[in-house]
Amino acid sequence: MNKIKDPVVAGFQWASKEGALAKENMRGICFEEVCDVILHADAIHCGGGQVIPTARRVIYASQLTAKPRLLESVYLVEIMASEQALGGIYSMLNQRRGHVFEEMQWSGTLLYNIKAYLPVVESFGSSGAWRASTSGQAFPQCVFYHWDMMSFDPLEVGSQESTLVT
Repeated sequence: MNKIKDPVVAGFQWASKEGALAKENMRGICFEEVCDVILHADAIHCGGGQVIPTARRVIYASQLTAKPRLLESVYLVEIMASEQALGGIYSMLNQRRGHVFEEMQWSGTLLYNIKAYLPVVESFGSSGAWRASTSGQAFPQCVFYHWDMMSFDPLEVGSQESTLVT
């Protein structure tokens, strides 16, 4: 086993940099240790050129059998708006899988500060939609906040994630 340790580690690093689903870095995955290996008797068949791709395929196979999920990036959206624009803001966020987690009124004014999570993929083309749904009364600021696990199975035919993978 020590004879092929370095090529196996190289294969693991390659596989973890380019995951089996979307060719992106893998996150939050734990692999059990390799316990049993049968090597070819001829040393020429145990070199890095043979072991690294094999180790990579083993890592991919173990990932695909473990019900993998995709992660999506999520924005923290801070929105400053008047009271009349609140309906449009909530409507816009609901249409785009957004989630409001805080709403504060500025004391002594009719302005509200709303904080929400919005998937980055849903934010594309949203500047015109914000203006249209709030009559130009909302001012959103988007900042990357975290990665969130998508709820669909990427290997299920017809799911939203399967279209991203294929």
